Amino acid sequence: MSEPHSDGLVIFGSTGDLVYKKIFPALQAMVKRGHLNVPVVLVARGSWNLDKLKARAHDSLQEHGGVDAAAFEKLSGLIRYAGGEYSDASTFEAIRKALNGARMPAFYLAIPPLMFETVVQQLSKSGCAQSARIIVEKPFGHDLASAQELNRCLHSVFPESAIFRIDHYLGKRPVNNVVVFRFANAFMEPFWNRNYVESMQITMAEAFGVEGRGAFYDQTGAIRDVIQNHLFQILSNLAMEPAARADSESIRDEKVKVLKAIAPVELKNLVRAQFRGYREEKGVAPDSNVETFAALELEVDSWRWKGVPFYFRAGKNLPVNCTEVLARFRNPPSIFPDNGHQNYMRFRISPEMTIALGGTVMGPGEQMETEAVEIIASRHPCPDEMDAYERVLGDAMAGNATSFARQDYVEEAWRIVDPVLKAATPIYTYDKGSWGPSEVEQRVTPPGGWHNPSATEPEDLRIPCQPAVGMKKAHEA
Repeated sequence: MSEPHSDGLVIFGSTGDLVYKKIFPALQAMVKRGHLNVPVVLVARGSWNLDKLKARAHDSLQEHGGVDAAAFEKLSGLIRYAGGEYSDASTFEAIRKALNGARMPAFYLAIPPLMFETVVQQLSKSGCAQSARIIVEKPFGHDLASAQELNRCLHSVFPESAIFRIDHYLGKRPVNNVVVFRFANAFMEPFWNRNYVESMQITMAEAFGVEGRGAFYDQTGAIRDVIQNHLFQILSNLAMEPAARADSESIRDEKVKVLKAIAPVELKNLVRAQFRGYREEKGVAPDSNVETFAALELEVDSWRWKGVPFYFRAGKNLPVNCTEVLARFRNPPSIFPDNGHQNYMRFRISPEMTIALGGTVMGPGEQMETEAVEIIASRHPCPDEMDAYERVLGDAMAGNATSFARQDYVEEAWRIVDPVLKAATPIYTYDKGSWGPSEVEQRVTPPGGWHNPSATEPEDLRIPCQPAVGMKKAHEA
């Protein structure tokens, strides 16, 4: 049985950068598809009014994807305005009036977590929280204790079933495609386990720095920013068992089991570093020890994965923008000379979706020599494919919780990294445009070494909106 759809959407933080860059374009896309036809109440503090907010939405769309005249006209007709301070009861009376009798609104908190409790309590006191959903934007705390406190705050008013913790990464099609590819193809199951997989590595490389957000980043770092959420989500999709049913709770149960099978990261299995020049960035402390790069190793102590090391690497100012998974397989016994080739499976999450299989074939000569090749299936996103925020906002309003982190998942993710976040671990340095500090190769390196993703897949193997299959020699990757 499907959940009832939210009959109103209220956005706190409607004048912030996130709403300007991501949410307004998502709302227009939802209207264009016919997925949004309820009041959209924009809550703003200061000297804002309805006309100014509509103009801001229009400016946002011009800068981020373009204005669709017909869709924007419909969206403009749905937009309402409620002004005032979050601590003022009259603000929430204005919200109730703007919702015009909505019985199950969704409240989206695109605001700093420090403001959550004020808004949540005011929603409760005003009666707005009854039968409502609440959507909160990450970060979900900055360590285990703060995540538990945040959950206490939310649960004081809303049941877990009404809480939707947005992490747009879970709305990305390639991230979800990992689960589909694993469980919709019979050929995956026999070898996707400790008997055949030697190691697994996940790299999230960003070719840019902190981009003027030094003050924010210096309170966060790579582990908090992307590893304990984005990369652990990829890990859960890679390592989970098949769910008993396709409902959101069954799927999320299996993802939580993955994290429960992981011991906290040990200090010896972590390398943290900063790119040279980070401490000169605006807003960054001159003696900062916050990492812009981190590499770590852990194990999933489950029946399927016991003994298989999982490696994670993420950083800023690396050579490319790319997120990629590489699973290396154990070498088979062979009558052929060992040429260093190793079978593997590669999942490219971004910038384009790719699944590739590394194998060994006979070389061009007549002496039964071998060479490594890679069989690639890749796919460009279609122009009308849903953006991540469009998908997760739509799912939250529809009550579909599959793409949202549950309370126990959030707390388990923090439990794994909490000890190393509190420890005084060394901070190394690395050059911009490199793959991190040399200490990674000495301390946290997969068997066979790190696979460094390329900037793009070969152009001749990619066909927009259609699967493309090709084969290339491994050294051409």
